[in-house]
Amino acid sequence: MSANAAPFHAEIADGPAGGRAVWLSASDGVRIRVGLWAEGAPNGTVVLLPGRTEYVEKYGRSAADLAARGYATLAVDWRGQGLADRLQDDRMSGHVDDFDAYQRDLDAVFAFARATGLPEPYYLMAHSMGGCIGLRGLMRGVPVQAAAFTAPMWGILIAAWMRPLAVALSTASKYFAFDHRYAPGTGPRTYVLEAPFAGNTLTSDAEMWGYMRDQARAHPELTLGGPSLGWLKAALHECHALAQMPAPALPALVALGTQERIVDTGPIHARMALWPAGKLDLYAGAEHEVLMERAAHRARFFDSACTLFGVHR
Repeated sequence: MSANAAPFHAEIADGPAGGRAVWLSASDGVRIRVGLWAEGAPNGTVVLLPGRTEYVEKYGRSAADLAARGYATLAVDWRGQGLADRLQDDRMSGHVDDFDAYQRDLDAVFAFARATGLPEPYYLMAHSMGGCIGLRGLMRGVPVQAAAFTAPMWGILIAAWMRPLAVALSTASKYFAFDHRYAPGTGPRTYVLEAPFAGNTLTSDAEMWGYMRDQARAHPELTLGGPSLGWLKAALHECHALAQMPAPALPALVALGTQERIVDTGPIHARMALWPAGKLDLYAGAEHEVLMERAAHRARFFDSACTLFGVHR
């Protein structure tokens, strides 16, 4: 596997020393980017799967938290976001034709980890859309010992009366060739630069909100706007398909804020109630991004996740 150096903005990542990024090619030729922090990792490597709109530098502080607990971090820019190949002429539109495409990205990430000799064992940490991709990966047998999720996108939060319309519109968009258009209520603007801190749906921590805003201001090329109708169709289809499948036989932890307003929490509770080796932790007052939450929430999550990882070596 070829892996050439890619741009990496250490000054905004605020991660451990020695961070770097490389380009990878998925099996269909789409170029993605991975970032890694791999110095001094006696306990293994955490493969970190970001959510929609995100990029590797956003998880520099998470990599620091993992490094303090003895783990390397390997994060990915999914196709269509960050510095990976954008899939439409409008770079701000989050688009994918099918969620199977993300599995090609995931396969490239694990192939790189093995080829590079990143410390084993491997563990999965996945947020939001990354949690959807990661769950499918677990069901396919990606080589990890345990998994930790934050607000996994196992369902999309849509008002009950709007759901049939969303399904019909997103499905029609494919057949009538307007699946490139933004989903209703979204557009090309970046949420963290448009929304005020008060009332935002991502974090209750002002300092972490500033961290995300500073990154977006410094490197707007990393940012993304709303999803396309094509992405919405693919996401609805994947969430429905996953809901029909049993949980994998793997230890798992899910962190979910009690103020969650982005993903549908019903499918999370339903799956974790039937995951034999799974545990659901609720974080009082936390919004969608537990990894970007108050210090106490972040410390609790990393302690819990790394305790789980340490038991399953």
